[in-house]
Amino acid sequence: MSRSQAKDGFNPKPGLPETIAPGVTRILAPNPSPMTFRGTNTYLIGEDALAVIDPGPASEAHLSAILSACGPRRRISHILVTHSHLDHSPLAAQLRAKTGAPVFAFGTADAGRSAIMQDLAARGLAGGGEGIDQAFDCDHRLADGAMLTGPDWQLEAIHTPGHIGNHLCFALGDILFSGDHVMGWASSLVSPPDGDLTDFMLSCHKLQQREWSQFLPGHGAPILDPHDRLDWLITHRRQRETAILDRLREAPCTAADLTLAIYTDTPAALLPAAERNVLSHLVDLTQRGAVHPINELSETATFAIKS
Repeated sequence: MSRSQAKDGFNPKPGLPETIAPGVTRILAPNPSPMTFRGTNTYLIGEDALAVIDPGPASEAHLSAILSACGPRRRISHILVTHSHLDHSPLAAQLRAKTGAPVFAFGTADAGRSAIMQDLAARGLAGGGEGIDQAFDCDHRLADGAMLTGPDWQLEAIHTPGHIGNHLCFALGDILFSGDHVMGWASSLVSPPDGDLTDFMLSCHKLQQREWSQFLPGHGAPILDPHDRLDWLITHRRQRETAILDRLREAPCTAADLTLAIYTDTPAALLPAAERNVLSHLVDLTQRGAVHPINELSETATFAIKS
């Protein structure tokens, strides 16, 4: 993961509700880490019947903070989950039990997984990074373009696989709740078999087709230059691809070899995530016929330029 925007200045207090846009409240979960930055952003939408986007990790303190933010006169009517990583979805079940509100998402942990990732998973490849909420399920599955409506809000579900196959963003007019697909503090982790770089790039291009005023991500501060950020993400991935191909032209390499050669300024704690990103590039390049695994495609395979 590459960090490209200044992180200074974003340090909200966990559990404290903050109004960050008309009708939008953010509550930071108490789960900071190298993968989650300050923690997971939970968003409350509306003034009366509320939609909650990304309840967050299993945390009694965060559950209490969400319920307290509603107050006595407001109720939660919808629980929306961008994706089923352990820092975003586990609290959905507890919040549903407390409020009776249904859970909306794209689907279970393996929903939206591409064919090649299904094959890799069937052969035993396990994901890395934030961890998958394997128990996650929802009451209502949202297709791309599905609309959800409250008394004073309307949200559109936009399927954006890449970080994980079941990833959704949610559009509130020209504001996009971008989950982990687009963040300002770091580039998104793409870790096979749950993450797919081919899908990630297609989802970036998909978001480029619309006008946005800001992105409200799953971690970190609002992104006030969303199209510039999308351009950066696409350029960043293309630069990584070029670096990988240049190295492979010198000699065949594994994903681990390439990570050490390319991510020279990355903290040691983030190198495992970087290696998963490299693997995602190698799978994508294999699909496109630019490289090939010398033996079977796997996370430990040695890759070479395809002649």
